[in-house]
Formats: sequence, structure tokens, C-alpha cells
Amino acid sequence: MTAATDVVVIGGGIIGMTVAVTLQHRGARVTVVSAHEPAETVSTVAAAVWYPSHTEQDPRVLRWARETHTELGRQATAGTPGVTNRPTRMLLRHPYAGPPWWAQACRDLVAESQEPPYTALLRFTAPTVEMTPYLAWLRQRLEAGGGRVQRRRVRRLADAFDTAPTVVNATGLAAGRLAADPAVHPVRGHLVLVANPGLTVSVRDEDDPAGITYVHPRRHDVVLGGTYQPGVGHTMPDPDTAVAIRRRCVALVPALAAAPVLGERIGLRPARHGGPRVEVDPDPAVPAGGRLVHAYGHGGAGVTLSWGCAAEVADLALTG
Repeated sequence: MTAATDVVVIGGGIIGMTVAVTLQHRGARVTVVSAHEPAETVSTVAAAVWYPSHTEQDPRVLRWARETHTELGRQATAGTPGVTNRPTRMLLRHPYAGPPWWAQACRDLVAESQEPPYTALLRFTAPTVEMTPYLAWLRQRLEAGGGRVQRRRVRRLADAFDTAPTVVNATGLAAGRLAADPAVHPVRGHLVLVANPGLTVSVRDEDDPAGITYVHPRRHDVVLGGTYQPGVGHTMPDPDTAVAIRRRCVALVPALAAAPVLGERIGLRPARHGGPRVEVDPDPAVPAGGRLVHAYGHGGAGVTLSWGCAAEVADLALTG
């Protein structure tokens, strides 16, 4: 073990980088080890809008979501690169039985009645993140504080203990192999990017019988989505799916009709049956005096849970 690093974070996506910055803020010397540059991870594919998509109700998850909403909102106000507080409208088709479990995390949710085929419209503020500048900002923040990012593929979690006594496993899909966790699985997501005709409001209709539908404006483009395909592990283009996504989004927001297509993004969300795994590994094979903390399985809610989860991971990593 070397005294130069207190904690090694394996994984350079949104979870790994927020954990690393949080640990450093608490005084730890941190090295991030990643098979890919942060700008090349699956996190860059994400629409990256705060919303606990496909996440089960859980007090711990609610706390992470609330803390992250607060932190991203603060960053947006402070002018952090890529972060914007954006008004959001969510259309519902199922019977409305009151505010969703995550409503208290965003604090400003208002429900309105709607004409069929919708039953209600939820209005709330959702921080949105453009991942390329944001991941670059996180890396700059880490390195400015003395942290390091090393591009290296880790074959075994145990190998990381040669660098530091504490290891955080934030490897996303690779955790299925590295942590021998059969609950980890890919969820394929397909997005279409079009030029922004002047939109400022995010709109989603997740109950559309033709497929999940959302429109998320950014500075220079609009993210159109999408798909949620559990167990599908390829990223090959699908022209028919792209056409269907655009058709649904134009029906939802007609102002997109003439917006030229700029490209597509296909990525694999790192999901886990049973929800995210955030805990200290009790495995006796961890070296004496060492600590292994897992932080993976966030699926499509990585950005939504990032800062709140990072705070808990830091608590686990630095306790004792």
C-alpha cells in the first residue's frame, strides 16, 4: 500500500466521480481508476435529467434523490458547467392517486387535471445535466485538489488494494463480473438528438402505449427518448426505433416537427435487481485493515442519486 492514496475509486462514470470529489472534500487523498476516460463512459450517453426513473420506493433512495436535487439545484444557481434547473411537465395516463413517492424530494410538485387520454399533469423543477462538460468539471475539480485519474482496467477488485487501503467499487455493469453479482444487468437505452428550436421545458409521457416518451431540451439540442430494454446488451443502431422515438416525441411536442436530427446515442444502463448496492463488503478475503465499499446498480438514475449516494459511500469508506 502507498501513502499517496487513501481511497481508490474504481469507475469514472457519474457515480465514481461524485464519490471521488466527495471523498476529497472530506480530506481523503483519492485516485480514480477507470477502464475509460470519464468523458467516454456510458454516463455521457445519459439524458441526465433528475428523475428516479424505474427506481423502487425506498427511504434510502428517497434521501439520495432529495440530497442530489438540492446539490444540483445549488450547482445550477452557481453556474456549474452543464447544470440547469429546468421546468418539467409529466403527463400521466394511469389513475392519479396522489403525489408520487419521490415528490417530496423535488419539493415544488403541483398536480393538475388533464383531458383524456391523460389523467393528470405533474409540474416540477428538475435539474438537468449535460454530461460532457459536467464530467470534465468533476475531473478538473478532483485534479485541482490533488486527486488523480488513471486509465487502467482492473481485472480483480483485490488488485486495487495495492494502491490504497480503501477501495470503492463504482464499476457499473462491470460489477456483475468484478463483484460476482448476478443481479447486475444491462438496460438498453436509445436516444435521438435534434436541434433545439427554442424549447426550455422538459416533457415526459412514460405511459405512452407506443413506448416511453420524453423530450429534454439542452442548450444546443434536444434529447428525444427513448427505450428501456432490460437484458438487452448490445448498442447496435436501430433505424426503425429511432424513427418511432422521433414520431412519438413530435406528437408530444409538435414544435419539434421541423427540428433536424443531429445524431443518436445508444447506451447500456447499469441496472441491478433489488436496487443499488451501497454497502461495505463483509468478505473476509479483503486484506487486513482494508475496506471495500460497493456503489453500483443505479440503472438509469445515476445522475438523480449521485450526490446523495456519494455522501453515504464516503461515510462508509471513511468510518473506522
